[in-house]
Amino acid sequence: MKATAIHDRYAAGSAIDPSLRHRRREHVLMLLLMSPAVLVVFALLLVPLSWLIVQSVYADGAFSLEHYQRIFTEGIYWNTFYLTFRISVIVTLLALLMGYPIAYAASILPKRWAMLILALVILPFWTSVLVRAYAWLILLQRSGVVNQTLMASGITDEPLALMHNELGTIIATVHILLPFMVLPLYATMQKIPQDLVQAGSSLGGSPLHVFMRVFFPLSLSGVMAGMTLVFVLCLGFYITPELVGGGRTVMASMLVSRNIQLYSDWGAASAVSVVLLICVLIIFYVVSRLVPLEKILGAK
Repeated sequence: MKATAIHDRYAAGSAIDPSLRHRRREHVLMLLLMSPAVLVVFALLLVPLSWLIVQSVYADGAFSLEHYQRIFTEGIYWNTFYLTFRISVIVTLLALLMGYPIAYAASILPKRWAMLILALVILPFWTSVLVRAYAWLILLQRSGVVNQTLMASGITDEPLALMHNELGTIIATVHILLPFMVLPLYATMQKIPQDLVQAGSSLGGSPLHVFMRVFFPLSLSGVMAGMTLVFVLCLGFYITPELVGGGRTVMASMLVSRNIQLYSDWGAASAVSVVLLICVLIIFYVVSRLVPLEKILGAK
């Protein structure tokens, strides 16, 4: 009996060993395939980020928290971060108000019209952000199309100040970031079963009631994904506030640039960048507690 048990155990072990070896070989192969991407991420992301953190805690060649102390004590930094978050919130809400109807229309219309709407949404991606910013400068200037239209229609008697201020920055930023709101919303709405909407209608619900009780709650993951993407991207926006804001709308990214270009203070610029990065990580963490991270990044 004992010899038979030992033989059976050896036979079972022999049967498992090939599968274990095969799995280990697969794991080694996957690691080898991933190693180039890991090295690229390490070289292009982790190394610069580590250098940034080190620079932020050094002043005059010695360890110091002077740069962080300035951020939390000097009013210019507080005002800059407040303005950055305020503009980001306004841009995110405006993008949601404009993007949700566009995504909803694309999700319920026939495929041909949906593709046309998405093509118009994606079309600005074919032009660089710099060109679009200059285009808004032309449109919003005192003799531009917008002011000329407003005066010709009798809405205003004189040109409005639509550029080199916060208003112009918000208008141009909403236009540039709108696709990042529409695409996650559309991806989520496309996956909402139409049977649920039809069932709500068949039970006597009005279109508005069915939309508010059935469709809208199911699209909230796309809303969170779009709002997170737009908000985080707006936090680090640089070209549009610099050009359309005319240097008067100073956001955090511009503060980083000025610390380097005007004062050659890499430590202060690094500290601002690290604080902004921590804010972004906190935002992702808080939102991930409400919606899974893969839905935020891919709207799955």
